[in-house]
Amino acid sequence: MCCGSSSRSFPPGKLLFALDRTNWQHGQAELNLLVLGVVLSGVTLPLVWVALPHGGNSDSTARMRLVARLLQDLPARRWKALVADREFVGQAWFTFLRERRIPRCIRLRENTRLDDEFVRDAFQLLECGQVRALFERAWVYGSRMQVVATLSPEGERVIVASDLSIPATLAVYRQRWTIECTFSALKSRGLGLEETHMVKAARIERLFGLLTLALVWMVRVGTWRSETRPIPVKKHGRKAVGVAQYGWELLADALRWSASGVQCQCRLRREQFRRNRCDHPPDVYGRCTS
Repeated sequence: MCCGSSSRSFPPGKLLFALDRTNWQHGQAELNLLVLGVVLSGVTLPLVWVALPHGGNSDSTARMRLVARLLQDLPARRWKALVADREFVGQAWFTFLRERRIPRCIRLRENTRLDDEFVRDAFQLLECGQVRALFERAWVYGSRMQVVATLSPEGERVIVASDLSIPATLAVYRQRWTIECTFSALKSRGLGLEETHMVKAARIERLFGLLTLALVWMVRVGTWRSETRPIPVKKHGRKAVGVAQYGWELLADALRWSASGVQCQCRLRREQFRRNRCDHPPDVYGRCTS
């Protein structure tokens, strides 16, 4: 399945894309969605997805098909990079992306072979927060790539292979968390995707598409709301809520209590996130202040 992804719908310039899976169980059924989306406003907005006929990791063929479908609307010149976790590796997959000129930024497993050694052996003496890179590009799954590593506060090595510069590699890879925010907003902390009793692949894909449209609306409303009332920042420096939840709070309030608020939010959605056409701008609850 796919969501509308005309290149005119996105900001100009290069875009970052994220690939990941989300899975859950209903009874004995393993439900498993492979999702590719664009990173915008602190979340990944799904653009193409497929329900896998099995649990566990995806194969290279399924990934290639998703990327090929998206390339029909968003050519490689629009791709800043494709970011993915260590599940999404393999020579056929890396070669496919290289041949289509899609920059890669993908985390490696510690037992990945670099030339003649394991990648974990190349970064044994990392300290927490330290960033290190190999002196020159190494062969990774048949491609010469930059390899950069850091040590997380939990003591876990994060090793990333990319076609980007050393400073850009980890900065781009950190944005992979946005797809986790998306799954959270679509599932237990938001729209309740995993609560469905559907198990047929086609129905799951259609339901995911419907919830994706709701997510896009939430993100647009949340971004618009944050322009007039910024999201509070906690002591640790992170925002109290994500932009999707911020929009969901406003939409839920409008749907419950304010017919005029719903109308304003619908206009906001139709006008592709431009200010609505009231003579006076709406307040933070979507009500016209005239």
